Amino acid sequence: MDSDQYLLNVRFCEICAGCLSKSGKDSVPYLTRALDTIASDLAKDGDLRIRMGSENPSIWPSLQRLWNFLADYPSADADVAELRVLVISVARFTRNIVAGVAANQQNAFAVEPALRRVLHLYSSWSAFQVTESFPATRMAVQALSNIVTTNEDLTSRLWNSYLTLPEEQVILIRLLGSPDHKTILSLLILMVNCIHDSTERRSLLTKSRGGARICTTLLDRVVLLYDAEESTDGAKAFDYGYHLFAHLFDGGFAPDLYNSLSVEGEVIAQHQTTLLKLLDSYLQSSQICPIHCDMCPMLSEIFFSLSSYSQLAITRAINPTNLEPLDGSIEHLQELDLLLPKTCEALVLATQCIVKISLLSEDQRTVDSSAVDLRAIFRDASSTDSQGIAESIIELLRLLDTFLPRIYFGKPVVDPTTDRNIPSSVAGPNGFSYLKRDLVRLVGVLCHRDKTFQDRIRIRGGIPIIMNMCVVDERNPYLREHAILALRNLLDGNMENQDEVNSIQPSGYWDETGVLHEKVGATLR
Repeated sequence: MDSDQYLLNVRFCEICAGCLSKSGKDSVPYLTRALDTIASDLAKDGDLRIRMGSENPSIWPSLQRLWNFLADYPSADADVAELRVLVISVARFTRNIVAGVAANQQNAFAVEPALRRVLHLYSSWSAFQVTESFPATRMAVQALSNIVTTNEDLTSRLWNSYLTLPEEQVILIRLLGSPDHKTILSLLILMVNCIHDSTERRSLLTKSRGGARICTTLLDRVVLLYDAEESTDGAKAFDYGYHLFAHLFDGGFAPDLYNSLSVEGEVIAQHQTTLLKLLDSYLQSSQICPIHCDMCPMLSEIFFSLSSYSQLAITRAINPTNLEPLDGSIEHLQELDLLLPKTCEALVLATQCIVKISLLSEDQRTVDSSAVDLRAIFRDASSTDSQGIAESIIELLRLLDTFLPRIYFGKPVVDPTTDRNIPSSVAGPNGFSYLKRDLVRLVGVLCHRDKTFQDRIRIRGGIPIIMNMCVVDERNPYLREHAILALRNLLDGNMENQDEVNSIQPSGYWDETGVLHEKVGATLR
């Protein structure tokens, strides 16, 4: 046995015993200085970590008593300076001695219940008001993280325990409310390490009640971190939050997570919209197609749900009595669904996801013709009322053309049928930006070299509607360009569609101010 190592272990046990004795309060400064010195040496010397953790006298009973002392500290409060100093030193020592040493992790895991109680104290609302407590909270989180990181057995035990605890005891949820971005970053590193390469732990996070609550809280936190300045701890925490959800998407858990975030009676919950934003970002940076196959039915279902709700809401708004046919006028606007903007915002995100997956699939099939055509999954999908995606898109575009006038030089275009402006309350941008553009783009993607889909668009009366989208609209950048491309794809190799276009004569013209005027004698043959 190394005599120096023996003396170090003896010293550790003696100073712990002195601090924990009845008259040990005076030895607290000595304990913290000694622990900080040892912790510094441990951080630099992996062999020292192994020797100190394995040789006699064993340090683990003394470390356990230290953590129990902290958890049961008299008059425990995050505002007690002495307690904060002790927590920082003991947590730093624990963090450093377990780093990368499986045997030490196994021995240190016994302190987890006491460590959790300390974190429970430091994750209270009152603790979050004391900025001086943040270093102690952060160090304790890092200690917990090092105890389980890379240790599969301990990680599973910790994760299963935390996701089945009563909600008020789940420190992951409590800590996500910390105003300290460094604490959030340390916590998210722990969480990402826990679910990395583990289907079982990812499944528990997305399917269990406790996991859904954690994800809901995390999504709220990600929203708040989004605007953090680049290279700050807040920005790094946002990146880790995003990577955590990317791990879930990689594992095919997007449908389970989306469903777990639903709110009864609501077509779309705010947390589901946030998840769609993350999924859209994930897909835009993705080049791997096969893992997206499981997302296709989910996205189809979301699209139909949001599209059907939007169609009904717009119909009620522009024709509330249902006694008169829609004539392109919204003089009778009486009922505007307050959830419609949020629904349309989510619909834009779902549409963008479908477009990206479809384009990835098409690119893959140009390289490997045997690859699954994911576009076919979307083309063949249907809603509960048997409406296909082609029919749903065209019906929604028809309604939107009336409900959302195009914006030209910042103003709604005059409706030539009534010679008046569309009400500004309807033309408001919130939630409706890019909707027409992305729906038109989706038509162009799905009808590319697919005659059956091209025919469905024509039969539904979609060709004149797409042609009407070949205009400038500031609410829908590049709408005209996407409409022209969609029209090109609709006509490609389809004589019936070409004849349809040839039969249409211009019924009006746009003047230089963007106002549509009827052309005398124009007809539709």
